[in-house]
Amino acid sequence: MNQPKLNYVSCPGASAAAPAWADARRHAETGQLPEGVHRMAYWEWNNTGDAGHPHVIVCVHGLSRQGRDFDALAAELSRFARVICPDVVGRGESDWLQDPLGYQVPLYAADMLALLAQLHAQAPIRTLDWVGTSMGGLIGMGIAAMAAGPGAGQAGLSLPVPVRRLVLNDVGPAIEWKALERIGQYLGKSLQFPNLKQAAAALRLISAGFGPHSDGQWLQLTRAMVKPSPQGGVVLHYDPRIAVPMARMTPESAAAGEAVLWQFYDRIAARVLLIRGAESDLLSPATARAMAQRGPQAHCTQLEGVGHAPTLVVPGQVALVRKFLQGDERLPDTMSLAQQAQSDT
Repeated sequence: MNQPKLNYVSCPGASAAAPAWADARRHAETGQLPEGVHRMAYWEWNNTGDAGHPHVIVCVHGLSRQGRDFDALAAELSRFARVICPDVVGRGESDWLQDPLGYQVPLYAADMLALLAQLHAQAPIRTLDWVGTSMGGLIGMGIAAMAAGPGAGQAGLSLPVPVRRLVLNDVGPAIEWKALERIGQYLGKSLQFPNLKQAAAALRLISAGFGPHSDGQWLQLTRAMVKPSPQGGVVLHYDPRIAVPMARMTPESAAAGEAVLWQFYDRIAARVLLIRGAESDLLSPATARAMAQRGPQAHCTQLEGVGHAPTLVVPGQVALVRKFLQGDERLPDTMSLAQQAQSDT
């Protein structure tokens, strides 16, 4: 069976801390890192038969999630590309940060440039695509707005090639303030559970917007969301302090950030697919319409029966992304739950 390989990239810009769930070996490894450096983990899928395949697809998860969210999608896409699914710093297998104020999009984007530089050094990237869910889409907008070439990126890092196709999964430059308030109610809570099954049940309650999933699908989505706790049971995989920057956000600062994100969006030259959950409280219909009319003029596919954010696990959602990345322009405007459940669309 096609399985991912875990790798790491060293990233400048912020000092590392070992995750709270780390064992002695992990603490020792983190302690040996230079000041101002942290490691980002990433999962690589490749079923092409070419370890240096020139087509790279980067899939980046949402705010409190991790790279294994994309297992179903990555397994499919890895038939024709090298698929890279990072654990954004502070999540999954990546280091945590000493200073929680580093948990913001500019640092995440710089980390992605370091990742792309490492991948490009391993094997030249000729075609670069990006799939971003929620926060991963915000990072993707920043990356896609950059010009490729020396000096074009942050911290002296450059984008090796332009982003060709960009999938924005239920996110845009304008984020509804009520959705941020909802997320803030649970983000950063240090929850501990007796076992995986009870963790899955608890996470399902706060993730109703993800849409319908079978028990098996949901358990698979939950496995990488928890880590064994030194005190027994399991805990959430992420640093609770990722909530610190968000807690400092105000409607005024959010509006200022929105203006910058629209500037990024309008500079994007890539073809863009916008996936919107029809019941999303984060991406409004008005924002989706604006994204179709300005900048790269995204094609929007709305998923019925789903809110924020589609998991890209069910077959029809996977097929939608695959077809777009393979150049199919005959994409639906809406998909019913029945169509999303089908193996082809």
